[in-house]
Amino acid sequence: MTGDDTGRAETGEPNETVESDDDPTDDAAGDAPPRKSPGETPLLLDVMLGKLATYLRMCGYDAAYAGTRGAETDDDALAVAETEGRTLVTRDHALATRADPSLLLSSRDPVDQLRELAAAGYDLTLAETPSHCSACNGRLERVDRTEPTPDYAPAPHEETVWRCRDCGQHFWKGSHWDDVAATLADL
Repeated sequence: MTGDDTGRAETGEPNETVESDDDPTDDAAGDAPPRKSPGETPLLLDVMLGKLATYLRMCGYDAAYAGTRGAETDDDALAVAETEGRTLVTRDHALATRADPSLLLSSRDPVDQLRELAAAGYDLTLAETPSHCSACNGRLERVDRTEPTPDYAPAPHEETVWRCRDCGQHFWKGSHWDDVAATLADL
């Protein structure tokens, strides 16, 4: 469950916590946390959460990764989150208490981290149309049906293909998409 040793975690709202369902002190048992959608919730994942970024980006989140943003220290991560208006997602309790808003995760396993995010109200549905590069978080654009693609990508007249505006990588809904969909369905 989401949280530190007490079972609590910040949800991205100032001074708000989510308690586990089995916590007897939970006054709002059964009340779901407010839903957080990809379009309105930019995130910064600290350096402990790099694998989680791919899943969140495929769900449509603007999920920046501190390790590729030159924000490897706590102070740098806080500065990026504040400057860009991002919710800081971290496994570091001390860092989470310094950031507003923040979300504290407890698990090391990416799938369990996804469960914690879902419990905190994050929509973890694959985006119908991919919007963020799973590699660098850049914005994706659809490749025209007449454009050539790299050897590793299908031809855009045979399958819908997107290209990252920043890194140039090409994406399509192939077996990796299906694998991520299966993982998210099992949450």
